[in-house]
Amino acid sequence: MNKNLLKQAQQLQARLEQAKTELETATVEASAGGGMVTVVVTGDMSIQSININKEVIDPSEAEMLEDLILAGVNEGLTKAQDMASQKMSALTGGLNLPGLS
Repeated sequence: MNKNLLKQAQQLQARLEQAKTELETATVEASAGGGMVTVVVTGDMSIQSININKEVIDPSEAEMLEDLILAGVNEGLTKAQDMASQKMSALTGGLNLPGLS
């Protein structure tokens, strides 16, 4: 029985490593200001791109642009974290394993 449990643990570890690799290339997109700022974030929490609509580039409104970028980045990070959590949850079947939440 212990051999079977060890084999299952090894299979789970392999699936988790594969999921981690997939998350490095999976992306989510978030926007702020009605699409004026769009952010793409990978599943491993790296910001891949930030697109700023030229209409909001006004030196006199730099603070508003900064707020839009901040909102877009935070929304992108939240979506990426949700995507990663869902993927890991699907693999672990709801197991409460330290470091995998």
